[in-house]
Amino acid sequence: MTEHFVAIATYIAKPDAADRVAQLLPTLAAESRQEPGNISYSIARDLERPNVFTIVEVYDDADAFTAHRESAHFASIGRMQIIPMLESREVVGYSGDGALD
Repeated sequence: MTEHFVAIATYIAKPDAADRVAQLLPTLAAESRQEPGNISYSIARDLERPNVFTIVEVYDDADAFTAHRESAHFASIGRMQIIPMLESREVVGYSGDGALD
């Protein structure tokens, strides 16, 4: 059984910024999916609370996730554009069971 690193992030956008966050997240996802060690990167927007986003990222291991957080696209899109538009952000890491194999 292969163990993967799974990160589940919850982003709560400022109400007036939710649509802009929704526009930027797919660009971040597309860039992230090209990273070595990335298995998948999915975004979901809450149907009842449209300023809440859940991001599920799967990587080969924790080192690949660390590399993602240090990437140029995460710095320019995530840190510089998306994060300033958030009310809050929570990222939790998990060990996956390889179900994505």
